[in-house]
Amino acid sequence: MSYKAMDLSSIELQNVESSAPLMRTLEKSDNMYSEERVDTDWGQMCVAHQGMDGNLQKPVIITYHDLGLNVVSNFQAFFNFMDVKLLLQSFCVYHMNAPGMEDNAPTLPDNYVYPTLDQLAQQIHSVCKHYNIKTFIGFGVGAGANILSRFALNSPDLVDGLFLINPTSTQSSWSEWLFQKLNVYYLNSSTGTTTAGANQFPITTQNYLMWHHFGKQNEERNRDLIDTYRSYFTGKSLNARNLSLFIDSYIKRTDLVIARGDKERAFKCSVLVLCGNLSPHVDDTVTMNSRLDPTNSTWMKLSDCAMVLEEQPAKVAEAFRLFLQGLGYALTAYERRRSSLRKMSLSSDKSESGDAINGNINGFNGDDSRKNSIDESAEDSVHIVENPIANC
Repeated sequence: MSYKAMDLSSIELQNVESSAPLMRTLEKSDNMYSEERVDTDWGQMCVAHQGMDGNLQKPVIITYHDLGLNVVSNFQAFFNFMDVKLLLQSFCVYHMNAPGMEDNAPTLPDNYVYPTLDQLAQQIHSVCKHYNIKTFIGFGVGAGANILSRFALNSPDLVDGLFLINPTSTQSSWSEWLFQKLNVYYLNSSTGTTTAGANQFPITTQNYLMWHHFGKQNEERNRDLIDTYRSYFTGKSLNARNLSLFIDSYIKRTDLVIARGDKERAFKCSVLVLCGNLSPHVDDTVTMNSRLDPTNSTWMKLSDCAMVLEEQPAKVAEAFRLFLQGLGYALTAYERRRSSLRKMSLSSDKSESGDAINGNINGFNGDDSRKNSIDESAEDSVHIVENPIANC
C-alpha cells in the first residue's frame, strides 16, 4: 500500500468545538473588591470598590449595571480580564448596585417607593460625597448608561467622560412599556418570600432577559456563556420583586431631552457610545448618537456580539483604553507592561521580556494624573471609528 505525501502546511484547522460548554461562573469573587452600604436620600446603596491600594488620589471610574444584572454578573468578568486588570492598577473603581439588586438581597419593604431614574442618578451624589470623589469617568450598560447620562447632564463638573454600552436616550415605546409591564406582573406573581432565589423567575421574564442581553441566538454563539446566563436568569441570585421595581422604574423613564446643537442641554464631557451588531439595542444607540455633539462623541459597533463585555472583552478593553487616552490620561506604564506580556508570549528572548516586565505600573497622583501627551497605541489596536453621522 502506498501513501501520498501530505503537505502539512496546507492543512487548516476549520472548526473545533468542545462537546461540553466551558466552565464559567457568576459567583462573587470575595478577593476582587470590597462592598459597603452607603446611605442616600432614597435608602442605602450597595457599592463595591476595587483598586484602592491605599491610594485615594487615583482617578475614579464609576460603573452602573443593566436590567437583570448587578456588579457581579455585569462587570466582574470584564474587570478581571487581563488587559483591564493592568489598566486598573492606575484607577479606583466604584461599582454601583441599584437598590435591591445585589446578590441575595432581601425583599425591599412594601412601603418602599423605588427611586425614579433621576433619583437613582442623584444617589451617585451621595456616593461621591461619601468617598470624597471630585470627578469620575462613567462606565454604564443599558439602564445604567441612562442613569449615568442623567447624572452627567445635571452635574457636568463631576464627570470627565462617559463610556456607554447600549444606551437609550428616549422614553420607552408603547411596545416596550407593555412587554415590561407584563414582566413586572409576572415577577411580582412569582414572589412570596423575603429572600432571593426562593422562587424562579417566570419563563417569559427569562426569555426577555436573554433577548435583552444577547439578541437573537444561534448555535455559533458562545454556548457556554449563553447557558451560564440562561441559568442565572432563572432567579437564583436576584430578588424577583426587587427586579420588578427596577424594571418598572426604567420603563417610566423620561426623555433625556438632548438635541444636536442645543448647548444648554448637552454633554460637556466626551462620550463614547458602544454596541454589538447583534444587540437588539443598535437602533437606540444610533438614535442617541444622532442627538450628540459630534465634536465630543463617538459611536462604535463591534461585530459578532451583543453582550460586548462578555463576548468581546479584548476589543472593549482596547476601546476603553483609547477612550481614556483621549481624555488625557497617559497610559505609558500600562502600554509597556502590555507590550512586555505580548513579547513573552511570542518570543523566547527572556532577558528582553524580563527587563520590560520589571517596569513598575505608575499610579496617578494629584495634578499629575492628567497628561496632555498621548503615547502611541499598542500593536493590533482596535481603532475607534469616526462618528458615522458627523457631517449630517
